[in-house]
Amino acid sequence: MVALLVAALAAVFVYDGTREERIADGVRIGGVDLGGLTPVDARIRLDEQFVDGRRKPIEIDHGEQRFKLGPKAAKIRVNVDQLVRQAVDRSDRGGPFGRTFRRISGGRVDADLAPEITYSEKAVDRLVARVRKDVNRPVEEAELSITASGVSITRGQRGLKVKTGKLREQVAAAIVAPTGATRRFSAETIKLRQKQTEKDLAKANPVVLIASKADHTLRLYKDLKLEKSYGIAVGLPAYPTPSGQFTIANKQVDPVWSVPNSPWAGELGGTTVAGGTAANPLKARWMGITDGVGIHGTSDGGSIGTDASHGCLRMHVPDVIDLFPRVPVGAKVLIV
Repeated sequence: MVALLVAALAAVFVYDGTREERIADGVRIGGVDLGGLTPVDARIRLDEQFVDGRRKPIEIDHGEQRFKLGPKAAKIRVNVDQLVRQAVDRSDRGGPFGRTFRRISGGRVDADLAPEITYSEKAVDRLVARVRKDVNRPVEEAELSITASGVSITRGQRGLKVKTGKLREQVAAAIVAPTGATRRFSAETIKLRQKQTEKDLAKANPVVLIASKADHTLRLYKDLKLEKSYGIAVGLPAYPTPSGQFTIANKQVDPVWSVPNSPWAGELGGTTVAGGTAANPLKARWMGITDGVGIHGTSDGGSIGTDASHGCLRMHVPDVIDLFPRVPVGAKVLIV
């Protein structure tokens, strides 16, 4: 009896020793079946499933821009050798008797081992930073330009901001994704709104006036287009019309003249002259600009086209009456 037992044991060891080492049926790694494979063949299969696909770079698109992160820069590593050893260890459980019994009976080892895929998080951060640097753009606000040559608006543009958190997650997920999964995708962005758009500026500035002292003209722009031009008189060299950008501060019909305390005013200085009277030089309409300077009608039609006033912009009476309802309080005025 003992002799038979010894003979049986010897037969098991001989049988097991003559069999090529193979991974037991039922052993999987990351869902990949390695049953029946030698360690060498198992490594080849794991390379195909977990390594080969990761040799392709991660690609991120934004419009015509493309950014890449290769496996070398990303330092992608898959613990294939360790996984094969673990698969062999699982297959060896039970020793020669367990292996022999499974081979004869068709038994299985139910095991699914998880692969460990590592990469450089710093490399991912550098990629995301590169995308952010090249794709992000600041908001450019629309700008109103009023010059001697006319009125225009620079449209500006919306800003862009990369969703860096989402992008970092996408890159990390693509690195560890199974072979065959997409490794190319678009960078998602957020559009940053302008505080002031072209439409906003056009709506806020329906009327603009530009006065040229050299040409003795006052141009009226409506909705950014030249609508009408008028002849004007401007200040004498001793009393120049101020230059700069102003706004229409107030408007009056037949304005009262508050005579300034100035040598040229003589004994009228500091007094007021009723509107609509012969003694009042501010004829018909008044559109105040700054420090007593404004646009008004004049009875001295011959002064139009010359330097004749004490700083105001004079107009023919029919012209100032025509202009008055067209210009709201707050309208911008450029005097050059």
